[in-house]
Amino acid sequence: MEGFYEEIVSVLKKKKLSKKELNRLKTKLSKKYGLRKIPTDADIILNADPEYAEKLELITKPTRTLSGVAPIALMTRPHKCPHGTCIYCPGGPGSIFGDVPQSYTGREPSTMRSARNHYDPYLVVFNRLEQFFILNQNPEKTEIIIQGGTFPSLDDKYKEEFVMYVFKAMNDFSDKFYKNNKFDFVSFKKFFELPGDIKDAERTSRVQQKVLKLKKSSGLEKEKKRNESSRIRCVGLTIETKPDWGLLKQGNEMLEYGCTRVELGVQATDDRIQRFTNRGHGIKETVESTRILKDLGFKINYHMMPGLPLSSPEKDLEMLRETIENPDFKPDMFKIYPTMVLKGTALYRMWQKGKYLPMTRETAAEIISEFKRYIPRWVRIMRVQRDIPTYVTEAGVDRTNLRQYVEEKLRQKKIACRCIRCREAGLVSRKENISKIIPELFVEEYEASRGREFFISFESRDRKVLFGYCRLRFPSQFLRKEITEGSALLRELHVVGTATGIGGEGNVQHRGMGKKLLEKAEKIALENGKSKMVVISGVGVREYYRKLGYKRQGPYMAKLL
Repeated sequence: MEGFYEEIVSVLKKKKLSKKELNRLKTKLSKKYGLRKIPTDADIILNADPEYAEKLELITKPTRTLSGVAPIALMTRPHKCPHGTCIYCPGGPGSIFGDVPQSYTGREPSTMRSARNHYDPYLVVFNRLEQFFILNQNPEKTEIIIQGGTFPSLDDKYKEEFVMYVFKAMNDFSDKFYKNNKFDFVSFKKFFELPGDIKDAERTSRVQQKVLKLKKSSGLEKEKKRNESSRIRCVGLTIETKPDWGLLKQGNEMLEYGCTRVELGVQATDDRIQRFTNRGHGIKETVESTRILKDLGFKINYHMMPGLPLSSPEKDLEMLRETIENPDFKPDMFKIYPTMVLKGTALYRMWQKGKYLPMTRETAAEIISEFKRYIPRWVRIMRVQRDIPTYVTEAGVDRTNLRQYVEEKLRQKKIACRCIRCREAGLVSRKENISKIIPELFVEEYEASRGREFFISFESRDRKVLFGYCRLRFPSQFLRKEITEGSALLRELHVVGTATGIGGEGNVQHRGMGKKLLEKAEKIALENGKSKMVVISGVGVREYYRKLGYKRQGPYMAKLL
């Protein structure tokens, strides 16, 4: 085994191999050294000399960081939703799947990771950062996603401590494993007992005990302040909630946590369907929540569920189109989750009695591909399917790779999806060489939630490749003292491409694009009589805005124009 690692590392030191060449070499050397199992790329990194480990350029799961950030999803402890249970919803305390978060089965990767770490946010973040470094991915720009039900409905003390320990884990991990601004691979391997068997329960327990010794108590404001200059920074924080728990009170609370994006469980835009499924809110709350949260500066992501009872494929497409065509909605992003039938739910009992016909994979792919025909350039479709393995579902979409079926439908129909994800430079660069493209600046203006939106972007001339963008809003109401009548809101600024370290050179990031996008947003604001720019900034990005003349104002960064 030792000979295998020595030989493969010696080859990799001399030249960079393509994925295909690397796999061929691994197979050849595995036969040469009589290995029963071909080592993974992560195994090679962990067994290389520390000084070469970082240089091996083996990014084992590149899609995770192609958008420029490293995502960490955390589940809150299992709790019931305040309104009761939707008829399609699995999970929750005492469910058929055990004590798992509401709307989850306990078999999803992020749920299993949270359960393995006792739903302790500090342990989960340490564990996820460990995984990123094992995979040789850079998590210095981290996006936190808090899942597991209606977070704002939980106890105030629990919520504040949960978020505080998320920040503290990033800060403590940075302090522990960065020496003189450089990642210390030797101490990292020693602390996490690597290389080692990640399925070894005793090793897991030992590592967790070491992490818990670092935990200690602290305060949310203190840890947010530390994170502004930490090596591993939170560049975005997402909270999942329902529209009736996403109004002004909850919006202000989420701002204090450092939240920048809110995912709203909308599911449908028909009150009849919402009542039948026991959703606990109607379209009125969805419209109100969307407007309030946008006017506070948040990015908005809608969760939609085609295939619900009382709907039809035609109705599903109509509702999806309404969300992008009706100015009362117009979210920035979507997660589309075709309805699945799971044991223990009221929908499961309906299905057993023949009173509900589930949506098939074919129908789901047809609806989503048709929806993509109408998607504007300012929308990002983040997911087209829940992360629930099909072996725990009873009926509904029967494959976990629905996106591939959707893409096949798009090819057949000759539809080119214009959504942000499909055009991101990081993703496109995997299929074609984009290094010679000179990005051009585009501005799209549209009405949404009674305000004016500007989607400002750097794209290729044919608009098939997207390099960076920002979202500028002239709010429809002034809900906080920081947001005056003369204020414009910068709700998002994002340069896409493979994640790089803080201050590092990426394949797309750090070419001054972010600064140019901000300058264009400021210019548009001034031309429209605005005198102040208010930015909803991830805690870890505040330093970037300070360098550009912005100052802290409450939860925002602001500047007089």
